[in-house]
Amino acid sequence: MSSIYYLTDLQQTYNGRRVLDIDRLEIGRGEALAVLGPSGAGKSTLLRLLNFLERPSGGTLTFDGRAVADEWPLEQRRRVTTVFQRPALLHRSVVANLTYGLRLRGKKLAAAERDAWLDRLGLAHLAGQSAPRLSAGEAQRVALARALVLQPDVLLLDEPSANLDPYNIGLIERLVAEARRRDDPAATGMTIVWVTHDIFQARRVADRVAFLLNGRLVEEADAATFFTAPATPQAEAFLRGELVYEEKMLQ
Repeated sequence: MSSIYYLTDLQQTYNGRRVLDIDRLEIGRGEALAVLGPSGAGKSTLLRLLNFLERPSGGTLTFDGRAVADEWPLEQRRRVTTVFQRPALLHRSVVANLTYGLRLRGKKLAAAERDAWLDRLGLAHLAGQSAPRLSAGEAQRVALARALVLQPDVLLLDEPSANLDPYNIGLIERLVAEARRRDDPAATGMTIVWVTHDIFQARRVADRVAFLLNGRLVEEADAATFFTAPATPQAEAFLRGELVYEEKMLQ
């Protein structure tokens, strides 16, 4: 499988404190990578770099064979979409939010496709509802669908189902799984990078796991290997639910 991202000696520093320091990481085209680690491990910082929201303090970030530069073209940026833990929806209807990204790109969502999305979201009865009146689970489903209708090459998910009930978690995971499948069996599906604290969710959704601790990539492996035979004591402790840390923070 070819790589869509390639990170080498990637570092990010805030106010003199290094919060991310990854020697090497490849993210395969069409794979689902779960990024695990305790709070403060650098997971969200990594997503901001992958979405070109920030430039790294050091090292190289390559996307689809090209080193990411300061003047990164809009057409490249639009190939990557992020869904955050707290959805930022417009104070407009569900339908208006669903189609917002497409309208920015000068595209329209056919009525039949729009209705199909509303059905899949379980929100057909709320199509005209103002987004601020939605429940947390409903709002997150709209935010995810708004990203998926764009058919990005890469979907970045930053704890999108945190604090949601099992019904909404299941719906979100199903929508993401469906998005990875395309009509052409020879085509590579959407690349998913899913930040989560939920070990059980990572087992369900991931092909491969990257485990971060204090800004460093401690371990990466295919999901089956990581969850059954972790190679490092830190990952093993994390999977047991223990508090893991390193004595020396990044300098």
